[in-house]
Amino acid sequence: MKIPKKIEPIISGISASIVIGVLAFLTLRTSAGILLMFSFGATVFLVFALHELETAQPKNVFFGHLVSVLVGIIFNETIGFSFYSLGLAVGVAVTLMIYLKIMHPPAASNPLVVLFTDVSFEYILFPVIFGTLAIIVMSIFLNRIVLKRKYPKNKNWLY
Repeated sequence: MKIPKKIEPIISGISASIVIGVLAFLTLRTSAGILLMFSFGATVFLVFALHELETAQPKNVFFGHLVSVLVGIIFNETIGFSFYSLGLAVGVAVTLMIYLKIMHPPAASNPLVVLFTDVSFEYILFPVIFGTLAIIVMSIFLNRIVLKRKYPKNKNWLY
């Protein structure tokens, strides 16, 4: 049964709450590690409110976050925190996401988070890899099963 258009925003919001709630629970109440970062709030908005956009597709979610955090960490490890490293890191992350065709706007904030919080390479595994994979799995399930949407929009969503 298709969800009525008037109720779809509510179900999308509940779905976003579930995903962030699960990541928050795993982060705060278990020994699973840190699985939550601020940019994930904008990510769940995309995958539930604008799920048809290319920027909301799993490949872009995963690799956009991965590349931008990696850029932030490289800048953090080599240049450190400064006004120019903050600007350059975001610019490099945006440039790479465009060239690599993995554009995911929420990920553009990741270098800022990395530089402001002074994290290192272990941040790539927790929260980036595990967090994005959890978002992708839960968003595919909730979009397909609960919201009855075609998500991801392409069958071969990894490339």
